[in-house]
Amino acid sequence: MYHKILIDVERLKYPKSGIANVCVSLIKGLDEKKSNFDYSFYGPEKNIPVTKNKFTIINWKFWQKKLPIPTKSFSLIHSTHQLSDYFHKVKVGQKKIVTLHDLNFLHDNSSDQKIQKSIKLVQKNIGSADTIACISEFAKEDFIKNKHLFHLKSNVRVEVVYNGLIFPETLDFDSKNQYSFINEKYIVNIGVLFPKKNQEILLDLISRTDRHLVLITSSAKSAYKEKFLEKIKTLGLEERVHILENLDNNEKYFLLQHCESYCHPSLAEGFGIPPVEAMYFGKPVFLSKLTSLPEIGGNLAFYFDDFSVENMQNVYESGIKLYNANQQEYALKLKERALKFGYKEMAVAYEKLYTALLD
Repeated sequence: MYHKILIDVERLKYPKSGIANVCVSLIKGLDEKKSNFDYSFYGPEKNIPVTKNKFTIINWKFWQKKLPIPTKSFSLIHSTHQLSDYFHKVKVGQKKIVTLHDLNFLHDNSSDQKIQKSIKLVQKNIGSADTIACISEFAKEDFIKNKHLFHLKSNVRVEVVYNGLIFPETLDFDSKNQYSFINEKYIVNIGVLFPKKNQEILLDLISRTDRHLVLITSSAKSAYKEKFLEKIKTLGLEERVHILENLDNNEKYFLLQHCESYCHPSLAEGFGIPPVEAMYFGKPVFLSKLTSLPEIGGNLAFYFDDFSVENMQNVYESGIKLYNANQQEYALKLKERALKFGYKEMAVAYEKLYTALLD
């Protein structure tokens, strides 16, 4: 039977965000596989990638929160984020999938008011869902543990679909920028400068060495950034900490290509895209043991048992030594693991969910 499917990629309005990358990956993955479904994508048209197939694009407008677009012709709606402001209601006979990235608001010391507001918005999305697709086993376990906070369909399925990435076709990148640290040993961290990302402890990590720290960020919590900058001054690291904002992929890949390592001491992750990118470049990754990160790094990553200066530096030095002792083989294994989180694999997994609901 012929089915039309609407996929909400509205988060492409933040084109440098991790969720936007996942949306682009899903579009590309569906574009490259044969399918009996007729796909439409709802989002900012200017940020939706060009495809070989003639997918329907429904251009996002801010006022559509109040005046929603008609969805009667669609057999299934896929909301790619649990905090979406759109498509909360479904028609009779219509199926719905919601991708649940995390419930971080329950764990990041949010105010009671923010927690209740977030619960209500998640409820609007998942309350009408037939399938909830969690982006990691950790996200699934966390959701099941907190399922009592929500009212769900009695027969709702909870599945895991890992985020998928589009990896660069080359490992050789150039930059027109003259980075002062490029010939030094430097550590990379990618992500928003937020308390839950815990980047400040990386200042302690480099404080007793000559290494540089490169932070690639897309946004920041002003209070945390102020605290972060103050700590840089206190530790005398002004010349060795570099905050780079809103870089394009070419610059990001160039910096990953030349770094010594990637460090991600996050306190809360639903998945963890940047460590996968670093592994693709064969770089040693140092992660926290929290939330989903052990699923990403497996037995190839090095893990901080705690965030004391001594422990982090011991883990880092021993990890670098082990990596350097057999760098070529280690780098190959890291890349092989990264490739398990590819965009094609994600598209296949989602289409299986669509088929299961519509058959």
